[in-house]
Amino acid sequence: MRLLLDTHAFLWWLAGHSSLPGRVRAEIDTSESDVFVSAASAWEITTKYRLGKLPQAELVARDVMLNIESQQFTPLAISVKHGQLAGALAGRHRDPFDRMLIAQAISEDLALVSNERAFDAYGVKRLW
Repeated sequence: MRLLLDTHAFLWWLAGHSSLPGRVRAEIDTSESDVFVSAASAWEITTKYRLGKLPQAELVARDVMLNIESQQFTPLAISVKHGQLAGALAGRHRDPFDRMLIAQAISEDLALVSNERAFDAYGVKRLW
């Protein structure tokens, strides 16, 4: 399976947090899954850490790429295509990080690993 981790899923994976369902952990952990972490998540983590909204993410915020690579995940860059789709998405969801993740999941045919049920309105495949 090809997975795109939502920012909270990535942080919970790194922390071994129990909020990440066992089924999701198993799917991320299997060698058959390709797991991606978006540049949007790097942007979100470092922004929210800088603003004091994610103080517990200091070590991740200092080197997001190191944390991605340490898990053998694949970084996913943001393309013009992703940006255009994120901007064009209908609906009232205003979070730019979420809109980008939705656009990338749709564009790259990835299942979005997230507890955000609001994503379902966009037709994205969601694993939770």
